[in-house]
Amino acid sequence: MDDLRQWMEAQFADHKTEPNSGLGKAISYLLRHWAKLTLFLRQQGAPLDNNIVERALKKAILHRKNALFYKTTNGARVGDLFMSLIHTCELNKMNPFDYLTELLRHPAEVAVRPAEWMPWNYRREAADVAA
Repeated sequence: MDDLRQWMEAQFADHKTEPNSGLGKAISYLLRHWAKLTLFLRQQGAPLDNNIVERALKKAILHRKNALFYKTTNGARVGDLFMSLIHTCELNKMNPFDYLTELLRHPAEVAVRPAEWMPWNYRREAADVAA
């Protein structure tokens, strides 16, 4: 990173890059915000990207876009509930459709012990009920 900074500074010092060009503007931006942009380097093992966070946000953004078509507040609440359940299932590496189907097949058991039927526990519970 130090080499990169030296290279960028040399571009202007040696007049190799015009400050008003596209590259010049990008270099100026990087140099102006260098301390903040390289803050992650102070933490050993910090990831170089935030793809995990961006994937999670993508779900919420897509849901927000789809929520424009809810006709009632209650419909929006139900949609939010299902979006949350579906995303939680995906995070726990399970099929959301199968999970919701199991909940509908065992309403009495779910009502008695709802914590046991959370997405991270439901396979074990479904197997116990089937046995």
